[in-house]
Order: sequence, then C-alpha cells, then structure tokens
Amino acid sequence: MNTFGRLFRIHIFGESHGQSVGIVIDGCPPGVPLSEDDFLADLDRRKAGATGTTPRKEDDIPRLISGCFEGYTTGAPLTIHFSNTNIRSKDYNHLADTPRPGHADLVAKRRFRGYNDPRGGGHFSGRLTLALVAAGVVAKKILTDVQINASLVMAGGKEDIAAAVHEAIASGDSIGGLVECRAKNIPMGWGEPFFDSVESAISHLAFAVPAIKGIAFGSGFKAATMKGSEHNDAIVDNQGTTASNHAGGITGGLTNGNELLYQVAVKPTSSISKAQKTINLKSNTIETLEVKGRHDACIALRVPVVIESITAIALADFKLLAASRGYVPTKTG
Repeated sequence: MNTFGRLFRIHIFGESHGQSVGIVIDGCPPGVPLSEDDFLADLDRRKAGATGTTPRKEDDIPRLISGCFEGYTTGAPLTIHFSNTNIRSKDYNHLADTPRPGHADLVAKRRFRGYNDPRGGGHFSGRLTLALVAAGVVAKKILTDVQINASLVMAGGKEDIAAAVHEAIASGDSIGGLVECRAKNIPMGWGEPFFDSVESAISHLAFAVPAIKGIAFGSGFKAATMKGSEHNDAIVDNQGTTASNHAGGITGGLTNGNELLYQVAVKPTSSISKAQKTINLKSNTIETLEVKGRHDACIALRVPVVIESITAIALADFKLLAASRGYVPTKTG
C-alpha cells in the first residue's frame, strides 16, 4: 500500500514520467497556517542542479488542491500536487527488455504483470520523494518547537564529499553516502512500546525512501561491541537528561527527552553509464547495458531534506496520537 500513519496519515501517488506526483494528508489539524511559499525552501534543497546530481530540473511548484482555505488548513484531506514537465521518456525505451541491475525494473514488471509504468522508474522513482518533502513541511508546522536537521556526513566512504563525487563522475559510476539526522526539543513520552516504537515508525518511513539500505539509532551497531557500563546513558536529573546519548534519544520505544539521533545508509544510484551485464528478457541472453539519460552520480546529496521530512512525519503522528490519549508532556528536552 502507499499509505502511512494513524492520525497524521499520508497517501503518496504518481510516477516519475507521469503527469504528476503528490501527497494526500488526512488528519492534518485545522488552523495550521499554510501557503505554497512555505514549501519552497525545503523543495529547493531537494532539487537537482548541484555537481553530482541529475541534469533533470523540474519547477516543483506545489499546488494546494484541497484542504486549505484562505491560508489555513481546513481539517479536510490536504492534497499537494506537483506537475511533471521536464520528461525525456525515450531514454528508457530499451529498459523494458533489459532491466537495470540494482533497480526495480524487473521486479516491478513481474509484480504488476507488465502494466507498470517503467519510464524513469515509474512509481519506484526517487522523484516521489518530492511528495514526502511536501508532507514534511506540513508536519514541521505541527511540531512547532521541535528542530530537525539532517546532513550528509560521508559519500563514497570519504568525508571529502566533493572529491568523492568528482571521482564518481569521472569514472561514469555512482556512489552512496551516510546521512545523519538530529532532532531537538522533543518531549519525553512520545511513541509506543514494541510494534509502534519511535524506531519502528522512523525506520518504516526511512525504508520507503528509495536507496536507503540501513539505519542505526544512537551508537547503532557499535552497541554490539560495548559493555552495559559503557552503553548505559547516566541520568543526571529528574527530567531524564543523560550524560551520554548512546540510546539516540529513545528508550523502550519512547522518546526520552534527549536529542533524537540516527543515521541512514544510502546506496549508490543504480543507473550508471558504466557498462554492466543484464538479462535480455526477450532473447533470454546476457547483454551489456550502458544506461543513458539523466541520473545522479550521488543521490545521497539530495537525501538530507527527505530524511528530515520523514522524521517530521513520524513525530507529528506521535504528537497527535499522544494528545488524543490525553498525554501532555510537562517539559521538553
């Protein structure tokens, strides 16, 4: 399904080279001030254009189709629509029979019996992260004092990101990266134990972002090498402030009032100009594939704002759920 959330519920739609992409948000409270200009800063951060990103440039102008009237949300489903205008579908004609290694071309064709739209990856394209960013803008308004910031801290295994990107471009290849997200001023007690833990919800959304292959909260996998005396975060006051943050701001599935901290691993872009081997579905023979068209050498460059957005979406849902159950935090961390 293409829906996530309980009270702040989002439904994503569209294809990379279809007429449009967008998001429907059901459960957005009424009275949230909202205009199309509110989206522009985050949408610009996601846009292509920088070295290492695709030459495909879209206007990405948001249209508020429903759920907003005279500058405020109405409480009805909020629909945010983006037109696709810069399309070169001919670049993908040959991929119908020679699926790209690492991409969803083959599995999508099998899953949807060949009726899927394969152009630009169709519904599996990173183009749809535009809709997630739009939903994140609305979610951030609901979160008020919560501050969320994500950044690319490593690309291609190097901290010198610019150098790594230039090497990838020169070789006709692609590289992945590591994005770190931090969120401050989150009250203690948001979340649920077990199946709807804060980690579970954020991870669910993170893996809905194309190219994400791993996630780690706090000390992450390093925790497996630590002793309890090292990993335990000493509590220093009755508000739950801790001396360290190996837990990443989450204890027992609930926010603990400290900074939320996690990292995601972004895989290299599947579409590369470097020659690869793949199956020809018509002849059932192995062929050499060289992908043409417009692609990112490092998609991780455009991921930080998407990670901020999915974090905001998850936290907004938790905030509304806590309020619906009568839980009002006494202090933010």
